Amino acid sequence: MAEKRNIFLIGPMGAGKSTIGRELADRLHLEFFDSDQEIERRTGADIAWVFDLEGEEGFRKREETVIEDLSEKQGIVLATGGGSVISAQVRNRLSARGIVVYLETTIDKQVARTQRDRRRPLLQTKEEPRTVLENLALERNPLYEEIADVVIKTDDQSAKVVAHKIIERLDF
Repeated sequence: MAEKRNIFLIGPMGAGKSTIGRELADRLHLEFFDSDQEIERRTGADIAWVFDLEGEEGFRKREETVIEDLSEKQGIVLATGGGSVISAQVRNRLSARGIVVYLETTIDKQVARTQRDRRRPLLQTKEEPRTVLENLALERNPLYEEIADVVIKTDDQSAKVVAHKIIERLDF
């Protein structure tokens, strides 16, 4: 029996990491985790509250701890937060402990998918969401590319189609 492998989904907010991750875990009979949901479970509060109280730095520390813990498991699919790759520690952990799949999407799709979502603290500013997303992409896209084993474009594709493509590419 082959050892159980982990699949870590990275990419910007609105790329579909959580939705695709659930579908992928279902198809592969693996356990699914979402790092943001795990932070909320552990703190008993939503992400926006954690950001308000502890700032982005406090949130990122919590995120590092959660990803450290979850990435030690075997046979999981983990949807990470869009900014988790900022941490070199997180990038190293993900690279060392599983297959990293970068779910790539356009700024247009991100804007469309996140425009009504009030649970994204980085978009709750005076700045236009498109500008925020463009600035985040400049910082984060090279980090996603740096650790990705596989890159899959998610625009105009259902979660089922993307999950199927990932399975094909990974030969699971």
